[in-house]
Amino acid sequence: MAQPSKLAILGISGSGRKRSFNTALLEAAKQLLPQNATLEIVDASKLPVYNQDREHEMIEVVKERKKKIRGADAILFATPEHNYSVTAVLKNAIEWGNRPPRDASWSGKPAAIISASTSLRGGARAQLHLRQIMIDLNMYPINRPLLLVANAKDKFDENLKLTDEESVQTLRDVLSSLVDWTRKLQR
Repeated sequence: MAQPSKLAILGISGSGRKRSFNTALLEAAKQLLPQNATLEIVDASKLPVYNQDREHEMIEVVKERKKKIRGADAILFATPEHNYSVTAVLKNAIEWGNRPPRDASWSGKPAAIISASTSLRGGARAQLHLRQIMIDLNMYPINRPLLLVANAKDKFDENLKLTDEESVQTLRDVLSSLVDWTRKLQR
């Protein structure tokens, strides 16, 4: 029996910080992927601010990002929480990917959400809000397991390596669940 092709997962960090715990979570995910998956991380902070006047003559960086979204089998969002929601960086990336309506890149994509925060909640409200946004995007997020890395400064070392064993195991489980869910949806 032929081996299934490797699933291409696109990782998107909602943070533009140089030492982002959420980008570090995506880097940790690269090391924990099931053997039948790959992960490419893109920097959402490099996109220009979304403006509907510009969507009909998109610049090259936006066209390239939309192409990456469409080419991915699944999406892995890593989002911090700002003001009880996702960051402006992530919302901007979502807008570009979803516009114009006839070119919605997110539609039909399986997804998972992970988050790290210095707060006690670990980004729970940002994850909840992103799930609400995904309804309009026509995306299919996994429901469990949830990875909410609270008190993130205590869960990563000085090199931003995820050191908390429970978080490492949960991240591994999230990735496995995302791969399984994506395969089910592809059938």
